[in-house]
Amino acid sequence: MKKNKSEKQKEQSSPMPEKPDTPENKGKECNDKKCPIHRGLKLRGRTFIEKVVSAKSSRSAIIEMNTRHYIPKYERYEKKRKRIQVHNPDCINAKEGDIVKIQECRPISKTKHFVIVKKVS
Repeated sequence: MKKNKSEKQKEQSSPMPEKPDTPENKGKECNDKKCPIHRGLKLRGRTFIEKVVSAKSSRSAIIEMNTRHYIPKYERYEKKRKRIQVHNPDCINAKEGDIVKIQECRPISKTKHFVIVKKVS
């Protein structure tokens, strides 16, 4: 039996099921347009696991990365520090002191190029 055009359109226009909630996000509402879990923000590039230093502004946090760089002339190490501004989705809502996994994405604003993917601890 052939299907007419209206039946085909109904099948094609059926809404896609949403991505299932991860265990740490279960039962939380997410209305954030830039959420990688619920809204499909595409992730790419570098991934880090770091500590949240500040989460005072809404939907953003600051991650601090500490590294050591060797200087051959003095045979010593110097400490270096990077502070990266990241997007903090409503469903994750990381607080100061949390260890989180961040991943690179498209530029969200002038300074934000990373988004928090999940809380590690």
